[in-house]
Amino acid sequence: MEKIQHSHIQVRGLKLHVAEINVTGEKVVVFLHGFPEIWYTWRHQMIATANAGYRAIAIDFRGYGLSEQPPESEKATFKDLVDDVHGLLDSSGIDKKPSTQRWSTETFMTVDLNREKDMVWEESASMRAGLLG
Repeated sequence: MEKIQHSHIQVRGLKLHVAEINVTGEKVVVFLHGFPEIWYTWRHQMIATANAGYRAIAIDFRGYGLSEQPPESEKATFKDLVDDVHGLLDSSGIDKKPSTQRWSTETFMTVDLNREKDMVWEESASMRAGLLG
Protein backbone atom coordinates (compact mmCIF):
# COMPACT_ATOMS: atom_id res chain seq x y z
CA MET A 1 0.00 0.00 0.00
CA GLU A 2 3.03 2.24 0.13
CA LYS A 3 2.55 2.87 -3.61
CA ILE A 4 -0.84 4.50 -3.09
CA GLN A 5 -0.49 8.28 -3.27
CA HIS A 6 -2.75 10.68 -1.37
CA SER A 7 -3.75 14.22 -2.24
CA HIS A 8 -6.61 16.67 -1.94
CA ILE A 9 -8.35 18.16 -4.97
CA GLN A 10 -10.57 21.22 -4.80
CA VAL A 11 -13.94 20.21 -6.29
CA ARG A 12 -17.05 22.37 -6.15
CA GLY A 13 -15.82 24.37 -3.17
CA LEU A 14 -14.63 21.41 -1.08
CA LYS A 15 -11.30 19.66 -0.68
CA LEU A 16 -11.83 15.98 -1.51
CA HIS A 17 -9.33 13.35 -0.43
CA VAL A 18 -8.04 11.30 -3.36
CA ALA A 19 -6.08 8.04 -3.17
CA GLU A 20 -4.53 6.79 -6.39
CA ILE A 21 -1.98 4.39 -7.74
CA ASN A 22 -0.30 4.10 -11.16
CA VAL A 23 -0.97 7.75 -11.97
CA THR A 24 0.65 7.31 -15.40
CA GLY A 25 -1.83 4.63 -16.51
CA GLU A 26 -3.81 5.66 -19.59
CA LYS A 27 -6.98 3.77 -18.64
CA VAL A 28 -8.67 4.70 -15.40
CA VAL A 29 -10.81 2.85 -12.88
CA VAL A 30 -12.62 4.97 -10.28
CA PHE A 31 -13.71 3.18 -7.11
CA LEU A 32 -16.70 4.59 -5.20
CA HIS A 33 -17.25 3.50 -1.62
CA GLY A 34 -20.52 2.88 0.19
CA PHE A 35 -21.80 4.03 3.56
CA PRO A 36 -20.11 4.32 6.06
CA GLU A 37 -16.87 3.40 4.29
CA ILE A 38 -13.94 5.40 2.87
CA TRP A 39 -11.40 4.94 0.06
CA TYR A 40 -9.59 2.34 2.18
CA THR A 41 -12.30 -0.21 1.35
CA TRP A 42 -10.80 -0.52 -2.14
CA ARG A 43 -7.07 -0.68 -1.25
CA HIS A 44 -6.53 -4.28 -2.37
CA GLN A 45 -8.57 -3.88 -5.57
CA MET A 46 -6.69 -0.64 -6.34
CA ILE A 47 -3.34 -2.43 -6.15
CA ALA A 48 -4.58 -5.30 -8.35
CA THR A 49 -6.01 -2.80 -10.84
CA ALA A 50 -2.73 -0.88 -10.97
CA ASN A 51 -0.80 -4.13 -11.43
CA ALA A 52 -3.05 -4.82 -14.44
CA GLY A 53 -1.88 -1.50 -15.94
CA TYR A 54 -4.75 0.80 -14.96
CA ARG A 55 -4.71 4.06 -13.05
CA ALA A 56 -6.77 3.36 -9.93
CA ILE A 57 -8.50 6.20 -8.10
CA ALA A 58 -10.64 6.17 -4.97
CA ILE A 59 -12.06 9.21 -3.25
CA ASP A 60 -13.54 9.90 0.12
CA PHE A 61 -16.99 11.34 -0.60
CA ARG A 62 -17.78 14.80 0.72
CA GLY A 63 -17.95 14.60 4.51
CA TYR A 64 -16.28 11.18 4.70
CA GLY A 65 -12.76 10.27 5.79
CA LEU A 66 -10.28 13.02 4.97
CA SER A 67 -12.61 14.98 2.67
CA GLU A 68 -14.13 18.23 3.86
CA GLN A 69 -17.63 18.34 5.28
CA PRO A 70 -20.08 20.45 3.24
CA PRO A 71 -21.87 23.24 5.14
CA GLU A 72 -25.26 21.50 4.90
CA SER A 73 -24.40 17.82 4.63
CA GLU A 74 -27.98 16.77 5.32
CA LYS A 75 -28.96 18.30 1.96
CA ALA A 76 -26.46 16.23 -0.05
CA THR A 77 -27.93 14.18 -2.90
CA PHE A 78 -26.80 11.54 -5.35
CA LYS A 79 -26.41 14.36 -7.88
CA ASP A 80 -23.74 15.89 -5.59
CA LEU A 81 -21.79 12.63 -5.77
CA VAL A 82 -22.05 12.52 -9.57
CA ASP A 83 -21.02 16.18 -9.86
CA ASP A 84 -18.09 15.62 -7.46
CA VAL A 85 -16.84 12.66 -9.52
CA HIS A 86 -17.17 14.74 -12.70
CA GLY A 87 -15.24 17.56 -11.03
CA LEU A 88 -12.51 15.14 -9.97
CA LEU A 89 -12.22 13.71 -13.49
CA ASP A 90 -12.23 17.18 -15.06
CA SER A 91 -9.58 18.54 -12.69
CA SER A 92 -7.41 15.46 -13.33
CA GLY A 93 -7.80 15.71 -17.11
CA ILE A 94 -9.46 12.29 -17.32
CA ASP A 95 -11.84 11.45 -20.18
CA LYS A 96 -15.30 10.52 -18.88
CA LYS A 97 -16.17 8.08 -21.66
CA PRO A 98 -15.94 4.52 -20.35
CA SER A 99 -14.13 1.86 -22.30
CA THR A 100 -15.56 -1.64 -22.39
CA GLN A 101 -12.88 -3.16 -24.61
CA ARG A 102 -11.40 -5.34 -21.89
CA TRP A 103 -14.25 -5.73 -19.40
CA SER A 104 -17.20 -6.44 -21.68
CA THR A 105 -19.26 -7.88 -18.82
CA GLU A 106 -19.00 -4.85 -16.54
CA THR A 107 -22.22 -3.49 -15.17
CA PHE A 108 -22.83 0.17 -15.90
CA MET A 109 -25.53 2.38 -14.53
CA THR A 110 -26.51 5.31 -16.72
CA VAL A 111 -27.25 8.45 -14.80
CA ASP A 112 -29.17 11.08 -16.73
CA LEU A 113 -28.87 14.28 -14.75
CA ASN A 114 -29.04 16.82 -17.57
CA ARG A 115 -25.72 15.60 -18.95
CA GLU A 116 -24.89 13.50 -21.97
CA LYS A 117 -24.99 9.83 -20.97
CA ASP A 118 -22.95 10.17 -17.79
CA MET A 119 -21.71 6.81 -16.68
CA VAL A 120 -21.20 5.74 -13.10
CA TRP A 121 -19.45 2.42 -12.69
CA GLU A 122 -20.92 -0.17 -10.40
CA GLU A 123 -18.82 -2.84 -8.82
CA SER A 124 -19.28 -6.09 -10.68
CA ALA A 125 -18.28 -9.58 -9.71
CA SER A 126 -16.94 -10.25 -13.20
CA MET A 127 -14.53 -7.33 -13.04
CA ARG A 128 -13.37 -8.20 -9.54
CA ALA A 129 -12.84 -11.82 -10.57
CA GLY A 130 -10.93 -10.69 -13.67
CA LEU A 131 -8.65 -8.41 -11.70
CA LEU A 132 -7.98 -10.72 -8.80
CA GLY A 133 -8.14 -14.11 -10.34
